[in-house]
Amino acid sequence: MANINSQIKRNRQNEKRRLRNRIARGSARTAVNKARAAFEAKSPATREEVMKAISALDKAAEQGVIHKNNAARRKSRLMKKLASFKTE
Repeated sequence: MANINSQIKRNRQNEKRRLRNRIARGSARTAVNKARAAFEAKSPATREEVMKAISALDKAAEQGVIHKNNAARRKSRLMKKLASFKTE
């Protein structure tokens, strides 16, 4: 346990940020998993699920929870899969 005041404060801040980031990261992960599940089930609502996932990834990147290139890469993969999904 820290005994320096600035480090005690930093630990409190880190814990608050961790909990806040966890929500955004978790919602993005859940949205992506739902989109992938929609692909597997060949659901007619696949496009809506992909758009929700993209929105969640954008929000997470905007908040700085995930890196913007990480979000872009995941969005690109989803859109690529969606494009090939429509041609089948």
